[in-house]
Amino acid sequence: MKIDALATPALVIDAGRLDFNIKEMARALPGDRLRPHVKAHKCTEIAKLQALAGHRGFTCATIRECEGMVAAGLGEDLLLANELVDARRLGALVANRARVTLAVDSLESIAAAASGGVHEVVIDVNVGLQRCGCDPGEAGRLADVARSRGLEVRGVMGYEGHVVGLEDASERARLCRESMELLLAAHAQVGGSLVSAGGTGTYDCNTWATEIQAGSYALMDVAYGRLGLPFRQALFVDAIVISSCSQWSVADAGLKAFGMDHGNPEAEGADVWFCSDEHVTFGPPRRVGDMLRLVPAHVDPTMAYHERVHLVSGDDVLETWPIDLRGW
Repeated sequence: MKIDALATPALVIDAGRLDFNIKEMARALPGDRLRPHVKAHKCTEIAKLQALAGHRGFTCATIRECEGMVAAGLGEDLLLANELVDARRLGALVANRARVTLAVDSLESIAAAASGGVHEVVIDVNVGLQRCGCDPGEAGRLADVARSRGLEVRGVMGYEGHVVGLEDASERARLCRESMELLLAAHAQVGGSLVSAGGTGTYDCNTWATEIQAGSYALMDVAYGRLGLPFRQALFVDAIVISSCSQWSVADAGLKAFGMDHGNPEAEGADVWFCSDEHVTFGPPRRVGDMLRLVPAHVDPTMAYHERVHLVSGDDVLETWPIDLRGW
């Protein structure tokens, strides 16, 4: 099958660039130094390639991702890096011999883990993002409570998400260090072997964490592409120009095809003006019927909007993979 036979908007991955990115990250963070975050791609076929590169432990954001990874034979060591108030679906995976560790940051989330049948946890620490995570000074007390409930505390987790996208590399490194100082202080109270943190933007400067939870590196997007990282843009949305005039053109991919929280998609040789529900308006104009290849601004939600992704090389479609970890 050729690319021009795909129904548009078509989500495509350049096979050579995907292979390069996975190998580059495996070289930089071999083995258990990387715990790839599957929320970025939500596709077990990509996760299998990461496992073949030596990364057997994975990070998940949802119960659905954990269930899908186990079903694909990738349940050797999963970390659900998110709090739950009902962990029974995870407990069912554990009962079927999957290894699932749950992030906890309160008495309630500890109770949910214990009553839901999850045996292992990490203490989630707020290191500056102002999202989930306990105060660093509370981490030790929560670890003690978790152990009193019969849970094994594997260590701590803290995500410097407010840092990973900063374009100034020196500022990114400085703030990453400050965040990890908080996490290491918490780890001194908690104990355990894991200090889990990081993302694609800090994979190279976060030398304090025992494992890095990067995910976007495999596919990349506009936001991470601005950071000067060694990874190549592998993910695109192909659209067809359906209307054109003397000043602009319109292609058939809009708000329902892209994660827009980081801004407009970009296209080589074109200036994207705006997106509406089913359209992207851009200039300078092109002919009706021409293909426009767009780079998503944010990889994670873009993947979640699509049911399938096509692996391509040149003009050839090599495979079509389901995005089988979508949903909750």
